[in-house]
Amino acid sequence: MKKAIIGSIVGAIIIFIWQFLSFGLINFHKAAQDYTDKQDAIMGFLNSQGLKEGGYYMPSAPATASSEQMKAAMKASDGKPWARIEYHNSAANNTNAMVMNMIRGFLVNVVILLLFCWVIAKMAAPRFGTILASAVAVGLIAFLNEPYTGFIWYKTFDIWAYFFDAIVSWGLTGIWLGWWLSRGRPAMSTVRIGEREKELA
Repeated sequence: MKKAIIGSIVGAIIIFIWQFLSFGLINFHKAAQDYTDKQDAIMGFLNSQGLKEGGYYMPSAPATASSEQMKAAMKASDGKPWARIEYHNSAANNTNAMVMNMIRGFLVNVVILLLFCWVIAKMAAPRFGTILASAVAVGLIAFLNEPYTGFIWYKTFDIWAYFFDAIVSWGLTGIWLGWWLSRGRPAMSTVRIGEREKELA
């Protein structure tokens, strides 16, 4: 248990550092959060509309529309510009909010790594290569489930950044855990293999 906790904390730090580099210092995700000099005009217009906080897809039909009205709206919007808006009434860019978000993000990483270590612990005799391959597979599963599935519908602009995140962060974490979790752990013994053969006989 101690080994899994240490492995998870260090692994969480690796992923956390990569997330900071990817979303902050290097900013691979710039394409999805770019700057426009029209921001004041756009925000001013949105603020003047009395929007309630929430996510909006435009153009779309209201939830009360009939199926015929929805089909007509889809046909009318085909080939025309569209947008998704995540509208919030108040920004929380103060130091306390930033610190809390970072703490929550790190704790989530720890939980993810604990779950991954639990899966590895269920393997009979995981070696370095198996753990590394499993880590990369988990990264790809996370990427394909979301954000790639979302990209299929909404064409987000930083999809390749997310792919790079999955491969690099989970690859580095897999290298760490592959060394740490398999260190001092013998391969499946011939005695256990012999016992298994007797059971199957």
